[in-house]
Amino acid sequence: MYVDDVLALVPSMPGRRVLLGLAGAPAAGKSTLARAMVEGVDARLGAGTAAYVPMDGFHLSNAQLDRLGLRGRKGAPETFDVDGYVHLLRRLRSSRDRTVYAPDFDRALDEPVAAGIAVPPQARLVVTEGNYLADDAAGWHEVRDLLDELWFVEADPAVREERLLARHVTGGRTDTEARAFIEASERPNALRVEATRSACTRVVRPDGVSGAPR
Repeated sequence: MYVDDVLALVPSMPGRRVLLGLAGAPAAGKSTLARAMVEGVDARLGAGTAAYVPMDGFHLSNAQLDRLGLRGRKGAPETFDVDGYVHLLRRLRSSRDRTVYAPDFDRALDEPVAAGIAVPPQARLVVTEGNYLADDAAGWHEVRDLLDELWFVEADPAVREERLLARHVTGGRTDTEARAFIEASERPNALRVEATRSACTRVVRPDGVSGAPR
């Protein structure tokens, strides 16, 4: 899925690493698309050519969210360590002589996991994804300048909310709790993300349809 387009971004000269960002609302299919892209590039050019680094590893821990009174807004821009994410992107752009470690996110634990991802020195493409890669808020506005391309992943809102409901119920919430969280947090977050669509260079859909921002 979009593998040929992503392959065209992979630099032919050594010492250059490309960062491709995928922005989009919660449950739009960003992580599924990112993994498919990385697997497709590695299948063509060899293992370790591409790496997947999600923004979700920079969720604040639940303990920090409780301290800040933000547990009920988990997933909003203020519930991420954006400075840490920006610092990682800078390292990925500049460091090619050693492995770069990045945090991952464990949905079963609902917590970030330190150094869960390793980006090897030979990686020539990094695909990163998250809700707020095109956001203009303090900290977030630095992300776009660190990416070579920023694509917007679009999906039907009803489909997204079905995925979110299943995700939250699987994560331990009751159906009622999950629907309340979607109403209070996920929908406002999605509206904020949708407003950044025009700031992206291209709009893509997990079903393979793409086009220019509108």
